[in-house]
Amino acid sequence: MFTLPIRPFLALAALLAAPSLTSSGPAGRIGGHVRDASGAPIVHAQVFVVGTSLGAVTNVTGAYSIDSVPVGTYTVRAQFIGYTPAVLPNIQVRAGQAVAVDIVLQPSTMNLEAVVVTGSAAKVQGRQSLPATVARGYAGPMDEPYRVRREPWNTEEYGHTEENPFLAVSAHPLSTFSIDVDRAAYGNVRRFLLDGQAPPKDAIRIEELVNYFPYDYAGPTGDDPVAIHTELGPAPWKSQHQLLRIGLQARKVDLRGLPPSNMVFLLDVSGSMDEPNKLPLVKASITMLVNNLRHEDRVAIVVYAGSAGLVLPSTPGDEKAKILEAIDRLEAGGSTAGGAGIKRAYDEAVANFIRGGNNRVILATDGDFNVGVSSDGELVRLIEDRRKSGVFLTVLGFGMGNLKDSKMEQLADHGNGNYAYIDNLLEAKKTLVHEMGGTLFT
Repeated sequence: MFTLPIRPFLALAALLAAPSLTSSGPAGRIGGHVRDASGAPIVHAQVFVVGTSLGAVTNVTGAYSIDSVPVGTYTVRAQFIGYTPAVLPNIQVRAGQAVAVDIVLQPSTMNLEAVVVTGSAAKVQGRQSLPATVARGYAGPMDEPYRVRREPWNTEEYGHTEENPFLAVSAHPLSTFSIDVDRAAYGNVRRFLLDGQAPPKDAIRIEELVNYFPYDYAGPTGDDPVAIHTELGPAPWKSQHQLLRIGLQARKVDLRGLPPSNMVFLLDVSGSMDEPNKLPLVKASITMLVNNLRHEDRVAIVVYAGSAGLVLPSTPGDEKAKILEAIDRLEAGGSTAGGAGIKRAYDEAVANFIRGGNNRVILATDGDFNVGVSSDGELVRLIEDRRKSGVFLTVLGFGMGNLKDSKMEQLADHGNGNYAYIDNLLEAKKTLVHEMGGTLFT
């Protein structure tokens, strides 16, 4: 007899390889190592070519390589949690050559205040030195000894995460769990940590942190939809208990044989999206996806601010210039009629429905709906009604300060889709290019 969490953590990885973006003209390579002040390698540091979608992550030796960099002069940026980002300007890239750019990251320290809230008053009890810079904050529950004060303008919202109790199998012999593969929590938690903040408790959804990474699971055989991999052993924290790990591997999809797609980009262009890490990042992210579409795929663009409108009717995927021109024209301003946008996007998807194809609305937003249908309950009911059409929903979250994480997660779950958080171009490339099959196909 052993005890088992009622909802075991699910490590489901359906990470697919897709063509990466390359330059059609002369190109070179940027490579090197990222180390700390002592010379030790920094593993999994992010290295960007600023102003492009090019970047890489360091390996176990701290090495990185960014290939197919067009000829020109660039700025390279490297960052990792607990270190001050390093910015190296004037990196010259020449055709057919590799330029070595070695980077040293310095640890960053900042005083973090311990805040005790009594009624409506707050006072500072003491300070603790922590890595990185505290830019914005979160005032957590009373049982957290150290936490960062929430700025008045910070209206981010997270659903309550309930910790699963341990139950005796003699009384509860059946455990159930969902097999969705949302990964938004990882990118969002990373964003907090890179800014030197303690993430809100409810932003930390463990299964999404686990699902973020690829696993070397064998795929299913025959007609099986998934392969199941299990491992049982003593729990490290209590040897009397047994810990069961369940890993599922979905079938990997050959992108060359994907069914045609009918996609509707539903883009939030309200005033709250007028920040560099919101609408400009949305446009750059969607552009990377468009560059991988085929003639048989179709794309429409619906936007919403004070009202919703169609800015691009359904267009073949190989008419990239037409699609990218429509994306480039988008500007932010006005209130946020998200409900009207959802209705308009689903109507467009249904009107161009491809039987046997992949029919999907891709919503890119910070989730801050404030006009018309805007409450969580109303939006969920709307999505549940529209999913009957056979059109699924992918939600891409952007930005900070007013991120409505709980709303976007609910919409994706009830729309038979998935939810990802995009905080930089490397994450956009991972989600919409390298893992396109897992993100956008069911």
